[in-house]
Amino acid sequence: MNLQQYFPVLLFIVVATLIGFVLLTVGRVLGPHRPDEQKLSAYECGFEAFDDSRMKFDVRYYLVAILFILFDLEIAFLFPWAISTGTVGIVGFWTVMVFLAVLTVGFIYEWKKGALDWE
Repeated sequence: MNLQQYFPVLLFIVVATLIGFVLLTVGRVLGPHRPDEQKLSAYECGFEAFDDSRMKFDVRYYLVAILFILFDLEIAFLFPWAISTGTVGIVGFWTVMVFLAVLTVGFIYEWKKGALDWE
């Protein structure tokens, strides 16, 4: 086993780590640090972060997040198809059309059930 073949990979990891630490340090030292009440308030979760853990919370936040992740992952399956669209032929095209039809039917179902309504 020749370790010289792995030197570029090791060098890449070391340089990337150093750049990451340098950028974080420069941002911490040079960046403004002026916390106020608005910056420290709850953000997007709808309830205070450091409160009673047994309090009731609105499930709609988590439902919207799960739906977003679900559709985001399904759309991510389209990227490999878009790259290889010339090589998959007509079978690949109709396979993706069926996939998009199922995705559209699921989206319409969620829309009709009111899962996407915020109020």
